[in-house]
Amino acid sequence: MKADSITLRDIYMARRTITPYIRRTPLLYSAPLSERSGAHVYLKLECLQETGAFKLRGAANKLLNLTEDERARGVVTVSTGNHGRAVAYMAQQLGIAATICITSLVPPHKRQAMQQLGATLVVAGDNQDDAERHALTLVQERGMTMISPFDDPAIIAGQGTIGLELLEELPQLDTAIVPLSGGGLMGGIALALKTADAAIRVVGASQALGPAMHLSMQAGRPVPVVEEKTLADSLSGGIGLDNRYTFALCRQYVDETVLLSEDEIAAAMTFALRAHHLLVEGGGAVGIGALLHDRAAVRGQHVAVVVSGGNVDVDLLLQLASASRQSDR
Repeated sequence: MKADSITLRDIYMARRTITPYIRRTPLLYSAPLSERSGAHVYLKLECLQETGAFKLRGAANKLLNLTEDERARGVVTVSTGNHGRAVAYMAQQLGIAATICITSLVPPHKRQAMQQLGATLVVAGDNQDDAERHALTLVQERGMTMISPFDDPAIIAGQGTIGLELLEELPQLDTAIVPLSGGGLMGGIALALKTADAAIRVVGASQALGPAMHLSMQAGRPVPVVEEKTLADSLSGGIGLDNRYTFALCRQYVDETVLLSEDEIAAAMTFALRAHHLLVEGGGAVGIGALLHDRAAVRGQHVAVVVSGGNVDVDLLLQLASASRQSDR
């Protein structure tokens, strides 16, 4: 599938559709990150989005475009947590029955959040492939509609509305640093930015443990990955060997990718807490980590870092902050 099968027009249409359901999140100037990197750094705070992550944008666009018959038959999805929470929230708003298939690696606090929104939760195996197979079985047996976490034009267009906001709020943007997993967030944002100006640099940031899109881009084709436990749990999982949209978008529009270790992700989460009093999950902090650890050359530039989610276990975050404080002494 060609990357140009999704257009800027689709992103503008998505914005009109989802505006009543999402927040236009703040773009916060980060003085400490700016001083550290020698750039003008702004944080796009999707961690303050309704449901705590950017995923609501895509989920809202997809569910709001379902037919009445599709709504009546219910929806099913696969999630590491944030997408499932977004689907559950929108399904509750629209009166749609939702089933979320997850793996055993999804943290308890994310499971609880999905269940509290009325979704049926099914633990189906130890990896995303197992969970997806179970979800597809439900599609076949019950006629439910599958809501892809990332590889769907409506999902990608919804996430791309962040790119529109960045262009409007920071028109002098030189570089965008975006968390990279399945590519729905990256694909939508990169499409919006590169359509406006091909010179805007787009950098993807991932965890070093099982970075599916990074490895697939290196290989020139979608490749399977071994899922490992990581602080950036929202970025784990494969991109699908039959990927139709996001792989092509990332190959066309992403200029470079960077990987962060678990210690570097922990440092980024702690930095967000101490410097800006922000609760940021590991997957949402990788862009901050890229700047903290000099992974992206941005000196003198205007830089936007997408802070994609804040659904973190607070006890874990406090443990990381305490360990960091001890190591600084």
